[in-house]
Amino acid sequence: MRTYLGIDLGTSSVKSLLMDEDGKMIGSAQKEYDIIKPEQTWAEQDMHVLWKAVQETLQKLSSECTDQIKNLDGISYSGQMHGLVPLDKNGKLIRNAIIWADQRSTDAIHTIYHIIPADEYRNITLNSISTGFLVSSLIWMRMNEPQNFEKIDKVLLPKDYIRYRMTGELGTDLSDASSTLIFDNAKMDWAWNLIDRLGLKREIFVSVHESSEIAGKITTACAAETGLPVGTKVTFGGGDTIVQAIGNGLVSSGTLISNIGTASQLVTISDHAFYDPKFRTNTFCYSQRGTWLIMGANLSGGVSLKWLKNNILGMDNYDQMNKLGESAHPGSDGLLFLPYLSGERTPWNDPDARGIYFGLNLKHTKADLIRATMEGIIFNQKNSLEILKDMGISCNRILASGGGARGSLFRQLEADMFGCEVFTNKINEQGCIGAAIIAAVGCGAFKDYKEACAHIVHFSEEVTKPDPERMKLYDERFQIFRSLYPINRDLMHQNANIL
Repeated sequence: MRTYLGIDLGTSSVKSLLMDEDGKMIGSAQKEYDIIKPEQTWAEQDMHVLWKAVQETLQKLSSECTDQIKNLDGISYSGQMHGLVPLDKNGKLIRNAIIWADQRSTDAIHTIYHIIPADEYRNITLNSISTGFLVSSLIWMRMNEPQNFEKIDKVLLPKDYIRYRMTGELGTDLSDASSTLIFDNAKMDWAWNLIDRLGLKREIFVSVHESSEIAGKITTACAAETGLPVGTKVTFGGGDTIVQAIGNGLVSSGTLISNIGTASQLVTISDHAFYDPKFRTNTFCYSQRGTWLIMGANLSGGVSLKWLKNNILGMDNYDQMNKLGESAHPGSDGLLFLPYLSGERTPWNDPDARGIYFGLNLKHTKADLIRATMEGIIFNQKNSLEILKDMGISCNRILASGGGARGSLFRQLEADMFGCEVFTNKINEQGCIGAAIIAAVGCGAFKDYKEACAHIVHFSEEVTKPDPERMKLYDERFQIFRSLYPINRDLMHQNANIL
């Protein structure tokens, strides 16, 4: 039986998964790495380190699944989005990648909007520019690292660099290209007019393809470094949010995915280039031409809980936190958490936004802190849900995804706050599975994503239903939650200028 390999290049680790054409997982491997923070608001990664981590996971799979690797038909990728990976004319890295969590480029965004008015820019890209996106990081390089900037021959996104190391071929896909914010999302091509007006060289932008198109084949050098068969077909892959949606079976409108990973997102898809007129959400190309993903993005999702576990409470694991959080009363006895630990995108697009615990008193316990933090993460997603509703997008059901989907409390909070049933995928590694599905479609095992997902993606019989009393309570608490940022915005900015 033919096998397919999905590589999920995340922010904190890479996961590689081998599956057969029926969707059965054969083996998986994971390797962690760190974010580099030369300054408080910076976020970088050494792509040499990430490539080494990918190598290690592939070596492990190759050694443990020898027979199945021999039947490997195709490979694809799910990759952290937005990041800038600059290469010189020899295909060598010029500097560390500037990744999505970076916040240094506020001045660069002002420069872009000074050259091209914001409304004009947004009407082409269908998005507001944020820090951490490729275009803002690229202009920051020109302003602050001119010697490095002059060396640039090509710009890639993180997963594209990994694929380049495996195939020797340059390129990107529609979903990741659209997330650079120098891309015409309606025309599904680079925004050449914007590129010219910003004084950027057209030649640095690589060709754009559908996720399932064949990008190249495993080279002899890569085979020696990974154990993969020489000549194995490799497809372009896609941005992690998009590929994870495929791994969750999102091939038509009507379902919303609530993903809680390091960051969190609320996403759905549309057959036209749909966008929020106030540009509080993101609209990106999906993995297949003629489909778009609409997303509310929050920078501090599961990382808020990780911060609380490691930096504040010193607890051992998330299962322990989940159990303790369940023991607290819904609404956390009046305690609210604003999860803006790294700034925020939806709905405020403010890198200087900061976190708040509001309503603390002497009666609050560790359990209240845990539950309030989890409630704050979902309240923040509810901001996105309200925007999507204003856009005419209905919420018929929620599909819980990411690490948060494994916790029963997160799923119940989603049901109660969103007011609809919550479903889960039987397979946890949706990013890897989505990438493997892309590979299978690209290699001809299925005619399209719809057929592939119907064959491979299956949902758990367990459904989490909303409770009417908690729904009412959370609706009331949400009104206070959504007021916290606007009331405190000026103070947050004053505080940011002091630090």
